[in-house]
Amino acid sequence: MAEIYDMVIIGGGAAGFTAGMYAARDRCTTLVLERMAAGGQVLNCEHIENYPGFPDGVAGYTLGPLLQQQAVKLGVKVQLAEVESVRLDGTTTILQTSTGTVQARTLIVACGSSFTPLDVPGEEAFMGRGVSHCAPCDGAMFMGQPVAVIGGGDAALDEGLYLTQYASQVTVVHRRETLRACQSLQERAHANSKMVFRWQTAVRAIEGGDSGVERLQLEDLQTGAVSSLAVTGVFPYLGLTPNTSFLQGLVPVNARGQILTDLRMRTTVPGVLAAGDVRAESARQLIAAAGDGATAALAAVHYLRTGQWDSAG
Repeated sequence: MAEIYDMVIIGGGAAGFTAGMYAARDRCTTLVLERMAAGGQVLNCEHIENYPGFPDGVAGYTLGPLLQQQAVKLGVKVQLAEVESVRLDGTTTILQTSTGTVQARTLIVACGSSFTPLDVPGEEAFMGRGVSHCAPCDGAMFMGQPVAVIGGGDAALDEGLYLTQYASQVTVVHRRETLRACQSLQERAHANSKMVFRWQTAVRAIEGGDSGVERLQLEDLQTGAVSSLAVTGVFPYLGLTPNTSFLQGLVPVNARGQILTDLRMRTTVPGVLAAGDVRAESARQLIAAAGDGATAALAAVHYLRTGQWDSAG
């Protein structure tokens, strides 16, 4: 039989590794399962300026490995594997992963979210050939070329500003007439001469040829007029979709697929918790994810020690 861990954490981002640190310090046998690399979505961030302790900011690809190093130093085990299904066997949680079976006395789901797709013709066909969700990864490929960023939140403006280092012009396409991003990002974006805005506009298709993306088909949501925008790169940042499909009804979720928890990160299923932007009411900020992870771990340790579990409110 596979080893039964005191705590298994799905997701190796800020929430998952913080939870692991707290659990390991309480001498719980702890395993973090991560399907890609340490840091999760934070790896796509070139410059994080609002995480405490880094006055000059920090790159996501620097912070992610540091989180893993700290957790491992405290005794957390890390395994690269994708969780395919989760079920309960009495008070034990059984996880089927891409590398085998894992058992846990408590489970923290901290696997975050994936970028929400545009769901328009051409998006899938041109993924990796002009369509990208990672400006730091692919921005240099568009040196001197026009690109478009789709969305109006923090991620859209942050990535758009990064792209101005390379692109000849960055067009921000937004369905609304005002941005949702924080004020400081808005100020920087409006002050950047390379950034232009298409308000109340939706992408209807991504078109191109053998060489990649060549243009967007756009619709003015006020008039219905359709126009073409010449670009070679498209970076959609429409928000995030929680990675919860593998749970298959194990815990309650809201209409968006986010896990319902109480303030201690507990679900209605004893021993199963959630942390970070995979849960409902998450602030979707890096520092909040770390706080969620600490809270979830403390609640899980309490359950391991006492066997007491109250239903989520």
